[in-house]
Amino acid sequence: MQSQLPFFVSIAFSLMAWGIVTSRYIWPELRLRQRVEALRPLLILHTFRFIGLAFLVPGVVSPDLPSAFAHSAAYGDIIAATIAMFSLLLLHSQAGVVAAWMFNIWGAADIFNAFYQANHAGLLAGQLGAAFFLPTLVVPLLLITHGLSFRILVRRENEPVTNRVRQTA
Repeated sequence: MQSQLPFFVSIAFSLMAWGIVTSRYIWPELRLRQRVEALRPLLILHTFRFIGLAFLVPGVVSPDLPSAFAHSAAYGDIIAATIAMFSLLLLHSQAGVVAAWMFNIWGAADIFNAFYQANHAGLLAGQLGAAFFLPTLVVPLLLITHGLSFRILVRRENEPVTNRVRQTA
């Protein structure tokens, strides 16, 4: 467990750092936009989840990486990226909002499933190889943006998240 400590500390610090970035820069902008325009940058970010395919690339990850975790994480991510792209294409219509809900539910469940699979398989941080940056840098941001997406999706269609007027410093 002691050898895993830097891995978990990295994830915790990444969550804190992305939380600060989100609360200071991302949320203040998104909360003023209408639902579709607030969802667009979040969906664009998640189209990059194809990067999860790195878990299947020999030489990027250790040959000892549990295949149950690798396959689940990689294919779950590529499906999430595909649904995010599909949602972007349809976003201007009511079907796009439905697709955004589907993406957000799938994408969040996929991340939690990856955590479960990693724990169940006894994943060691060193088995991730060069893909170490995914759970330590990328996944915390994805989790936070899923939370933002849920917040945006539950409000009325043409209403900004907040009615407060943007104040300039």
